[in-house]
Amino acid sequence: MENKVFPTVRQLIDEIEQTQKENIEAAAQAMAQCILDGGIIQAWGGGHSLAGAMEVAHRAGGFIPTKKLNEPSGGAYEGVENVGTIFMKKVDVRPEDVVFVVSNSGRNPLCIDIALGCKKKGAKIIAITALEASKHLTPKHSCGKNLYEVADIILDNCTPEGDCAIDLEGYDSKICGMSMITTSVLIQAATYRAAEILMEKGVTPPMYKSQNIDGGREFNEALEAKYIDRLYRI
Repeated sequence: MENKVFPTVRQLIDEIEQTQKENIEAAAQAMAQCILDGGIIQAWGGGHSLAGAMEVAHRAGGFIPTKKLNEPSGGAYEGVENVGTIFMKKVDVRPEDVVFVVSNSGRNPLCIDIALGCKKKGAKIIAITALEASKHLTPKHSCGKNLYEVADIILDNCTPEGDCAIDLEGYDSKICGMSMITTSVLIQAATYRAAEILMEKGVTPPMYKSQNIDGGREFNEALEAKYIDRLYRI
C-alpha cells in the first residue's frame, strides 16, 4: 500500500510550479534588487511557520545578507493585537530591505502588525500563506485584513484550510500538515531565481556555504563582514 504522503507532496509541488511562476519571479526580482541596493532579506514566521523564516535566513545555500526577526515572546501572543506594533519599533528594517512574513492562515494580529510595521518603514513584504484558505477566514486584526491583503507579493503555499491534507481511514479529520514542505519549495525556488538574476547582471550572489565543508566557515565569515553591522541587530 502506497504511503499517501508521497503522492500528496508531488501533487502540491506540481500545483505550486504551475500556479506560482509569476509570483516566484516577482519575489526573486525583489530579492535580487534588495541585494543590489545593499539591503538585507529578513523573515518572520508565526507558530510553526517559524520554520519558514529559518529557511530564508542563515542557512547553507541561501543568501548571506539575511536575518530572522526574533519576536521575544516566540509568538506566545500571536492573537494579541499591537504586540507586533511595539516589537517593530525596535526592529532595524529599512526601505531597501525585503521581508518575508510567513503565516499559513494569515489572520492572526501578530503577523499583520509585523507586516504593517515593515511596510511603514518602507520595506517590501513577501507573504507566504495558504491563499485560498485565508480568503475564507475572518480577519482577527482591527484593520479588517488578512496577510495576503497587506503584502506586496504573495506566494501561495497551496495547502488546504487547516494545513492538514491527507485522509486516514477510520479517523475523523485529515492529518499531515504540508505547509512547511511547500513553503520551503517556494523559498528555494525564489532563492534560486534571485541568484540567477544576479548572475545575469554580472554580480556574484553572496551565498552561504555549509560550515561542514572544508573552508566553509571561513568563506562565510569573510562575506558576512560586509553586512555584519545589520545581521545580528534586533
